[in-house]
Amino acid sequence: MIRGLVEARAAPSFLLMNNIHTLILSRRIKEAAPEGRTISHATKRIGLRPSTNKEITACLVPICSLYGAAVTTVEGVGSIKTRIHPVQERLAKCHGTQCGFCSPGMVMSIYTLLRNHPEPTPEQITESLGGNLCRCTGYRPIVESGKTFCVVTVCQMKGSGKCCMDQEERSFSNKQEKICTKLYNEDEFQPLDPTQESIFPPELIRMAEDPNKRRLVFQGERTTWITPVTLNDLLELKTNFPKAPLIMGNTTVGPSVKFSNKFHPVFISPLGLPDLYFVDSTDDGVTIGAGYSLAQLNDALQFIVSEQPKEKTKTYLALLKHLRTLAGAQIRNMATLGGHVVSRPNYSDLNPILAAGNAIINLISKEGERQIPLDGHFLERSPDASLKPEEVVLSVYIPHSPQWHFVSGLRMAQRQENASAIANAGMSVQFEEGTDRIKALQMFYGSVGPTVVSASQACQQLIGRQWDDQMLSDACRLVLDEIYIPPAAKGGMVEYRRTLIISLLFKFYLRGVGCRALRASFPGSSSFLLFPNIPEKFLSALEDFPIETPQGIQTFQCVDPSQPPQDPVGHPVMHQSAIKHATGEAVFVDDMPPIAQELFLAVVTSTRAHAKIISIDTSEALALPGVVDVITAEDVPGDNNHQGEIFYAQNEVICVGQIVCTVAADTYAHAKEAAKKVKIAYEDLEPRIITIEQALEHNSFLSVEKKIEQGNVEQAFKYVDQIIEGEVHVEGQEHFYMETQTILAIPQEEDKEMVLHLGTQFPTHVQVSGSLNVPRSRIACHMKRAGGAFGGKVTKPALLGAVCAVAANKTGRPIRFVLERGNDMLITAGRHPLFGKYKIGFMNNGVIKAADVEYYINGGCTPDESEMVIEFIVLKSENAYNIPNFRCRGRACKTNLPSNTAFRGFGFPQATVVVEAYITAVASQCNLPPEQVEINMYKRTSETAYGQTFNPALLRRCWKECLEKSSFSARKQAAEEFNKNNYWKKRGLAVVPMKFTIGIPLTYYNQAAALVHIYLDGSVLVIHGGCEIGQGLHTKMIQVASRELNIPESYIHLPETSTITVPNAVFTAGSMGTDINGKAVQNACQILMARLQPVIRKNPNGTWEDWVAKAFEESISLSTTGYFKGYQTNMDWEKGKGNPYPYFVCGASCSEVEVDCLTGAHKLLRTDIFVDAAFSINPALDIGQVRDTRTAPTGLFGQFHSEYSFPESSKCCLYLVQGLGEAAMFLGSSVLFAIYDAVTAARRERGLTKTFTLSSPATPELIRMTCVDQFTDLVSVGRRGPIISTPYVGSQVLGMDS
Repeated sequence: MIRGLVEARAAPSFLLMNNIHTLILSRRIKEAAPEGRTISHATKRIGLRPSTNKEITACLVPICSLYGAAVTTVEGVGSIKTRIHPVQERLAKCHGTQCGFCSPGMVMSIYTLLRNHPEPTPEQITESLGGNLCRCTGYRPIVESGKTFCVVTVCQMKGSGKCCMDQEERSFSNKQEKICTKLYNEDEFQPLDPTQESIFPPELIRMAEDPNKRRLVFQGERTTWITPVTLNDLLELKTNFPKAPLIMGNTTVGPSVKFSNKFHPVFISPLGLPDLYFVDSTDDGVTIGAGYSLAQLNDALQFIVSEQPKEKTKTYLALLKHLRTLAGAQIRNMATLGGHVVSRPNYSDLNPILAAGNAIINLISKEGERQIPLDGHFLERSPDASLKPEEVVLSVYIPHSPQWHFVSGLRMAQRQENASAIANAGMSVQFEEGTDRIKALQMFYGSVGPTVVSASQACQQLIGRQWDDQMLSDACRLVLDEIYIPPAAKGGMVEYRRTLIISLLFKFYLRGVGCRALRASFPGSSSFLLFPNIPEKFLSALEDFPIETPQGIQTFQCVDPSQPPQDPVGHPVMHQSAIKHATGEAVFVDDMPPIAQELFLAVVTSTRAHAKIISIDTSEALALPGVVDVITAEDVPGDNNHQGEIFYAQNEVICVGQIVCTVAADTYAHAKEAAKKVKIAYEDLEPRIITIEQALEHNSFLSVEKKIEQGNVEQAFKYVDQIIEGEVHVEGQEHFYMETQTILAIPQEEDKEMVLHLGTQFPTHVQVSGSLNVPRSRIACHMKRAGGAFGGKVTKPALLGAVCAVAANKTGRPIRFVLERGNDMLITAGRHPLFGKYKIGFMNNGVIKAADVEYYINGGCTPDESEMVIEFIVLKSENAYNIPNFRCRGRACKTNLPSNTAFRGFGFPQATVVVEAYITAVASQCNLPPEQVEINMYKRTSETAYGQTFNPALLRRCWKECLEKSSFSARKQAAEEFNKNNYWKKRGLAVVPMKFTIGIPLTYYNQAAALVHIYLDGSVLVIHGGCEIGQGLHTKMIQVASRELNIPESYIHLPETSTITVPNAVFTAGSMGTDINGKAVQNACQILMARLQPVIRKNPNGTWEDWVAKAFEESISLSTTGYFKGYQTNMDWEKGKGNPYPYFVCGASCSEVEVDCLTGAHKLLRTDIFVDAAFSINPALDIGQVRDTRTAPTGLFGQFHSEYSFPESSKCCLYLVQGLGEAAMFLGSSVLFAIYDAVTAARRERGLTKTFTLSSPATPELIRMTCVDQFTDLVSVGRRGPIISTPYVGSQVLGMDS
């Protein structure tokens, strides 16, 4: 689809995303992280190079920069109304979409790659997706959908030409049930035909080639955009407007305008100016135009490396390594070399390398050209080494590496890709010819100060020294002395970053040793012979973790061959909205078209943790153009409080981020600007409680203590061999659903009715009628789909819905309320941070006799769901272990933080980290491997600590199969061998069991209802109370209805969830969505089928349509409600006993990681997951849910293996199905304990045998600082000034004598 668009009033402040929304009424480009990490993009082609397709980030591209460009959005790729593109089809059929909010962006990334490379490699697929965000799928199925376009046919996992599945299938051949591995059929895919793609518009080519092009000027309300057409024109503009920023990719100026409120009256954009786009290669080096994007820079360097001798390309290779991980593909397509160099970000990965490689910046102005070295003076922003206001960067010259000159780039970030560095470095050394004597040395560090810093003094003192251990020891001391990071430095992690400074230096030192040896090596030498001066155990320090394409296996029980072909239950059916997700035609709340007279809402939040509100001055805000009203607590017609949740702060604020008032205006930009003008005067109050420890000190709690106990704990402690005590901290977590909280409130003209459209897990809760002082029946909540939720849309939409509804009620106009990402994270909080304390009594053989455990969670300032979370934590605190004398207590702390809320797992992941921590500690004390804790697991049918019967047969089966099929013993032995041979890299394995309880301890929270209509043409409408949040609930309900009514799925339509059609529905959470709503749908369908039975008996050979028509003629009702009363659960907290859960889900997980002890980085090598999923209604969706539970704790993973077994204990469930959405979340902790195992190996080799606690999350900082060595000692001993009085020499620095 090609459309020529004319924007007569293009404003410099307008971005592509906003203009596409308004120009073509398309909301399919979506924004998840407005600083540039978006999840939906566009492809741009420009007239100068019509054959080149560039994927761009729509939330950063100014509309004025697109004059003459051809822009393709997802609707230009394919549509369900015309023809879907093979990329869209395969993403959907490979189950690469769940909530669907990120899917258009994934489509655009793969589509753009295919336009440029019709037969891509798997590595190109992975790299093209590197800038996209997804919270649901775990990325692997998305990558798999892209890999279907690759020519590679040999299995990537085996490399032998044999399918990796073959062996797996044989291993199950002795079972009675047949095991399947394929979730889709490649034969169904339509082929990719590049000849059918749209061509570049000829008129734009003619525009680009027009020799009489004129300067372009776009005039906005406050700013002017000017596009020069010649270099002289640019220089003249820069002379006239010396303070005007140059806009190329807008990756620096854009965020500063949006987030730092920078204002520029004039923008100059030389985008496309030929003088800035060139590569000039000479015998001495290469000059690259400042306008080259980082992606173009990458291509140019790749070509140069292929043409030049290897010894000349060291700087280029170092740059290429960092370009692979710098930001994402979209940003690399937009950001330019000149812009990156001249903006001099302190976190730059490239500038330190360019400086180490002696690069030179070529400048030009009306006065002429000049050159400045890209060195320490420039990077540290020395006035005498900076650009003059009227100067422009013309190009950057990068010299070839001379003989005996070695350049290296090093970095450490929270993630390997698309993350700013915690610390990085560019280093180079020039040796005197044929010697190891230092002739020149340069070291530049990023992210350790306000600018990139140079260790110039240290380098100067080392000139003339030999490249040996003594030099390294002195270098560490000198560099730490010169580069000072103050204790209160921005970003924190001071000791860690100081440790990284010398750890990276050590890596460079080893590379220098290796490079000197390499020059004397000969072809065919082994890696050890290449580096004869480096002990073999230290060679792994030279290797970075590879970036690999995710891959894996899944197995599940096949459908019984005797099942009717029409019955879809048990088949891996594609998500009902998957195609619409991939085409962008799935409508989310903010995709709904504008409504007449609608207003936009912006929030004003508290900046104080605990304070009295003295005054709220709204006069300046109300005076701004477009502002209609400011809404405060005084405007709430009913209750301003619902179950302890305050809508608008009144008289007092109790946390930073509490909503004080909102501003309604004709545009969001006007509302946001006015919100900044609201002035609130505060008077601080005490106490201000932030942490759990402070809450305990002030006795500040949200609920009473919850407790379960069995046996006699105190008595048991008297008769054990050993007792250990410990503490574990598990930090909170942000939901980061792709679609932020979004609400559209529409006041009706009659009867004070209000219609709310929103993404929520609990529409009933959003009917906060008390805030409007009307009955619930007047408030209609519509929920079609949500772009992810993970628990964050259970209670919070009620608060925000009331805020929005009150605004709509006061103004009498529709209100569109879309939280920006920053406000969403601030207001809605996330997972509860947890503090656990344990006292464990055990025998010398590892058998635990007594456990006393205490849990405290940080609930925040209001109750929300904290009491229920702590109840779940206490009830699930045993996990899989049967300890005869067990006591667990827990309380929710009240603090002055935004209230934490439900999060996937609902406390279980945090609580069981503590359990596994003390299990691991016991094993350590007894000199046993942690996997031998099986001796403490449930062995036979027993009662839990709260008195519910549990049969552990399936738990023990999952545990056994996990150990066997993950080859745990063999891999453990291999890891130990690896650890013996590698000092600076360590591998660890861990296996964890899981006993997860499904459901809610309150029976009325387990009920569900459904409404089913059969129409005269035989089509069926199904509505139920569950919410579609990406888990495929609606798809499963269609499968249930198809089976029960014995009709094809195509006959059945499921539109939305609404309080009008199914009232009083409970929340979609706790892994109960399919279970309870499926029973309600089943009940309704069975009622209808019972009504139809007399008709069917009279005409058994008739069709469904015949039966429906006849039933109507006989006045048989073709509509009914279905109902499921709920599982009978109960919990008596006074007695600490009950049957709080209907059933258990068991599982086990094994993970293997590799840790870089010098940086704290870790690589997940493989994960095996075994979950007792009973019978799966839809294996594709269920495997997606299990895989999804790996995303939050671990991100991308190496190997995935999930087996679904048939439970003997789940006869209460629909089709013997078990809930999975949250069950496997905890299994991600196997990665945490594998890291613990690797760190333990490192500490043991260094002589540190004392048991330690690795809290969660295991950040690079925590890993590195726990792997104590000489470098951490250097930092801790000398936090300022000279580090040590005697040097660490020889083998001590290399770690040979710990």
